[in-house]
Amino acid sequence: MTEPTTQPPPEHPVPAGPVDPEEALDRLLRDLRTRREGLTSREAARRLISSGPNELVRQRGRGWVRRLGQQLVHPLALLLWVAAGLAAVDGTLPLAGAIVVVILLNAVFAFVQEQHAEQAVEALSAYLPAQAQVLRDGERVRVEVRLLVPGDVLVIAEGDQVSADARLLSGSVEMDLSTLTGESQPVHRAAYAGPTTVPLLQATDLLFSGTNCLGGEATAAVFATGMNTELGRIAALSQRVGHVESPLEAQVKRVAKLIAVIAVGLGLAFIPLGTLLAGLSLGDTMNFAIGLLVANVPEGLLTTITLALAVGVRSLARRGALVKRISAVETLGSTSVICTDKTGTLTMNRMSVVRLWSGGRLGSADMVGTPGEPAGLGLLSPCPAGPSALRCAAALSACNNAHLDPDHPDGGLGDPTELALLRLAGRIADGPTGQPCPTPNDPPAAPTPPPTRLRQFHFDPTLRRMSTLDHGPEVSAGGPRSTPVVVHSKGAPEEMLPLCVRVADPAGPDRSLGPSETRQMDELVRRWANDGLRVLVVADRVLPAPDARRVDELTRAEVECELTLVGLVGLVDPPRPEVAAAVARCHTAGVRLIVVTGDHALTARRVAEQVGIGGTAAGLRLVNGTDLERMPEAELDEVLAGGQELVFSRASPEAKMRITDALQDQGHVVAMTGDGVNDAPALRRADIGVAMGRSGTDVAREAATLILTDDNFATIVSAIEAGRRVYDNVRKFIVYIFAHATPEVVPFLVYALSGGRVPLPLTVMQILAIDLGTETLPALALGREPAEPGIMERPPRRRGQNIIDAPMLARAWGLLGGVSAVLVTALFLASLLVGGWSWGADVQNGPLRAVWQQATTITFLGIVACQVGTALATRTEHASLLQVGLTSNKLLLWGIAFEIAFSIAVVTVPPLQDVFGTALPAWWQVLALAPFPVLVWGADEAWRWSLRRHPAS
Repeated sequence: MTEPTTQPPPEHPVPAGPVDPEEALDRLLRDLRTRREGLTSREAARRLISSGPNELVRQRGRGWVRRLGQQLVHPLALLLWVAAGLAAVDGTLPLAGAIVVVILLNAVFAFVQEQHAEQAVEALSAYLPAQAQVLRDGERVRVEVRLLVPGDVLVIAEGDQVSADARLLSGSVEMDLSTLTGESQPVHRAAYAGPTTVPLLQATDLLFSGTNCLGGEATAAVFATGMNTELGRIAALSQRVGHVESPLEAQVKRVAKLIAVIAVGLGLAFIPLGTLLAGLSLGDTMNFAIGLLVANVPEGLLTTITLALAVGVRSLARRGALVKRISAVETLGSTSVICTDKTGTLTMNRMSVVRLWSGGRLGSADMVGTPGEPAGLGLLSPCPAGPSALRCAAALSACNNAHLDPDHPDGGLGDPTELALLRLAGRIADGPTGQPCPTPNDPPAAPTPPPTRLRQFHFDPTLRRMSTLDHGPEVSAGGPRSTPVVVHSKGAPEEMLPLCVRVADPAGPDRSLGPSETRQMDELVRRWANDGLRVLVVADRVLPAPDARRVDELTRAEVECELTLVGLVGLVDPPRPEVAAAVARCHTAGVRLIVVTGDHALTARRVAEQVGIGGTAAGLRLVNGTDLERMPEAELDEVLAGGQELVFSRASPEAKMRITDALQDQGHVVAMTGDGVNDAPALRRADIGVAMGRSGTDVAREAATLILTDDNFATIVSAIEAGRRVYDNVRKFIVYIFAHATPEVVPFLVYALSGGRVPLPLTVMQILAIDLGTETLPALALGREPAEPGIMERPPRRRGQNIIDAPMLARAWGLLGGVSAVLVTALFLASLLVGGWSWGADVQNGPLRAVWQQATTITFLGIVACQVGTALATRTEHASLLQVGLTSNKLLLWGIAFEIAFSIAVVTVPPLQDVFGTALPAWWQVLALAPFPVLVWGADEAWRWSLRRHPAS
C-alpha cells in the first residue's frame, strides 16, 4: 500500500471553496487536502497567501468622526462653547472666534492623544503574539495564531483557547462555549468519524474559534479561519470593546464638574460686581465675565490624563508587563495586597529532580540524592536502576503530556515539571547501575517511547493528581500473549498515598503498604518538603481484565484506586534572584504579600522565607488548604485582618476567590496572580488580575488585566510603581493648572472691588494666550515626570481616596497661586504708578492708555514667569527638587523653552501685538520678572522642607 500524500497536489494547493465540517471525517480530510499528521511548512505558507491571516477584520466605519465629536461636547468644552456664544451675542466676534479656535485645537489634540493611547494598547499584541500548537512537518510546533490556515492540525490541551474552527480527529476535551452560546456550563467534545446532522454549534466533534479548553487533550483539523469562522460571523464581536472607566477617570469627571461650578460662579458673580460697583457697561462686564470663564477652564486636563496613562502602558510593556486596559494603570498604583503563586512567579519555573525514592526499604541504596546538595544541581548519585526504578521511569513517561526537544530554549514543549520528569525517566533508562546519572547540562536522553495511551484523566487542581490508561508491555503466563491495560498516576502525596495499597519492591513482588510504612512515607515527604522540595508520588496498577474491556466507561474513582507506589520524586525550583529585592520594596511600600499555592505547606514556607516574605514584624503564618475549606467567613476575615503575611498551602482555585472577596471587603485593592483555567474567576474578581505570559493558559490571559511576559514577580512590583507614578503625575498636573487660576482671577477681583478705579490687569485675548499658548506643553510634560524619590516608601492610598484633597487645594490656590497673585498684582500696580497713573485715572483714553497696555503686558509676562516656577515646584510632592534633578524631565525644559519663546513673540511681533493687545515692556520691568520663578518655587520648596522635618503635620 502506498503512503498517503504528504501534501496536496501542487496544481490545487488550497481547498477550493468552503467545506462541509459535518461530512464524514475521511471526506473532510480529503476536501481540506490534509492528513492527520498536518501540513508541511511550505504548504502552510502557500495557503496563507490564498486564505489570508487568521484574524478578525475590524469594521471601523466613521468611528473616528464620532470620537472626535465626543471631544467637542465634553463638559469642559461645553463651557467654552457657552462663552463663545455669549461673546457672539455681545457682538465681540474676534473673541468668539478665538474661543472656538481654542475648542477645536484642544479637541484635535485630545483626539490625537486618545488615538495614540488606543494604539499603545493594541500594539501590545506585538510583544506577546497569541500562539497555537500545531502539527507541521509531522512535529508539534508553536506558531502565531494569525498564521493558521485551513488544513492545519491543531493540538488542543487544557487551558488553550481555540484559534480557528476545527473538527476533532482524536481525543476528547471539555469546552467552554460561552463566548458563542452564552451558556457557562462546560460541554464534552470528542472525535467522531461519521457525518452529523445537528446544528453546527451543537455538533459534538466541532471546536470553534474563541472558545476555551477546560480539560483533556485532542487534535483537530482546521476547516475555517479569520472572518469565515463562527466568531467572525458575529458582527458585534468585530466592534471595539467599550472604554472601561477607572477610579481615576471617575474622579477626574468630578474635578471637571468642580471646575465648571467655580468658572460659572465667578463669571456670574462678576456681572453684578462690574455693573454695580465698577460702573462698567453690560457689554464690557460680559466680556470680562467670559474672560474669567475661559481662565478657569483647563483645556488640557483630559488630554494629559490620557497621555499619562498611555505613557504608563508603554513603560510597563518595556518592563515585561502588558496592560490590557489603559485605565488599569492607575489602579495598579493603589494595590495594597498581592496574592501570588509560588511556582514560576517567585521561583524560576525551571524544575530539576534532585531526589528519588524508587521502592525498597527507606534508607536503602534506592533512595538517591544528597540532602545537603545545592539547590538546582539536579544530581542523582548513584543512578537508580532495577525493576522498581525502571517501572517508575515508565510511569513518568506515560503519565506526561510534555515533549522533549533539545533545540527548544526550555528543553521541550510542556509544563516544566513534566519536562523534568521526562528527563529523569531518560536518565534512569540510560544510566548504568551504580554510576552517576547524567546531569542537567548533558543532552537530555529520550526514554523508551511511552506505551499507547487509551485514555487520560487530566490534572485536577482540586484532586491534585493526573492519571492515564495505557497499553502495557505484552505478557505471557504460559498461555497466549496479551497486552494489559496499565494505570499510571502521579500527584501530591496527601492525595496519592491514601490511594496506594501496595509498594513496589526491587527484590521481589509488590508488598502491602502498611500503616507503619505509610507513616514513614509521610515523614519522608515532610522532610523533603522542609528542605524546599516539591514532592510527587508516582504509582501504577494493572487493570483487571473486566475493567480493561470497558476502558471508555470507567470513572475516575474506579481507575484511581488500589494503586501501587513505585516512587517518590523530589524536585527543586530555585527562587528568582531578583524576587528578594522586589519583596523588600513591597514591604517598604506597605504592600502586603500572601502566597496562595497548591504546593506542600513546608515547601511553600521555605521558598517564602528564602525571598523574604514574612520578614516583617508581624511574621509569617501558614494556613493549610483543608483548614481553609473548613474555616467560616468570620474566622477567615480575622486571619486576613491580622496583618501577618500568609502562606495558603494546598489551596484550591476556589480558595483564591474567597481570599479575594474577603480582602476587598476589608477595603484592600487586590492583585491576584494565576496561570490555570480554574484561576480565571479569581483573576476577573480581583482589582488587578495578573496572568503569566509564558507558562499561563490562554484562559487565564483572557481573564487577566495584566500579563507578565517574563512570569516574574518583580515585574508586578514595577507595575505598582508605574501606577503610583501615573497617579502622582495627574495630581501634579492638577496642582499646576489650579495654581494658575489664582493670579488670573485675583487681579480681576481687585478691579471689581475697587469699583473700576484700578484698571483691568489682563485682556481676554491675553488669558487665551496663557491657557492655549504657554500653559499646555509644560502641563503635558508633567504627565511624563519620572517617579519621585521615595514613591515606594509610602503606604498605598486608600480605596476611594479622592484625587483632590484639602492640602492639595491649599498648596495650589493658597501657596503657589497666592504667591504668584501677589507678585503679579504688585508688578502691575508698580508699572501703572511709574507711568504716572493715579487712583481712578482713565486709562482707556489719553496718554495713560500706552501705560496701561504696557502694564497688562507685564501682567501677562509675570503670570508666565510664575508658571515656570510653578512647573518646577510641582515636579515633586514631597522630595526636594535637588533630589529629583533639574534636568531629569527634559520634556518639561523644552515646554518651558517654548513657553518663553511664545511669550516673547506675543509682546515683540507687531501682528501678534495687535491681536493680544501687548506692548514692549521697559527694561526695569523685564528685570523685575527674573526672580518670579525662583520666588514661587522657593516658597513651595520651603513648605515641602518643613513637611519633611515635621511629617506629622
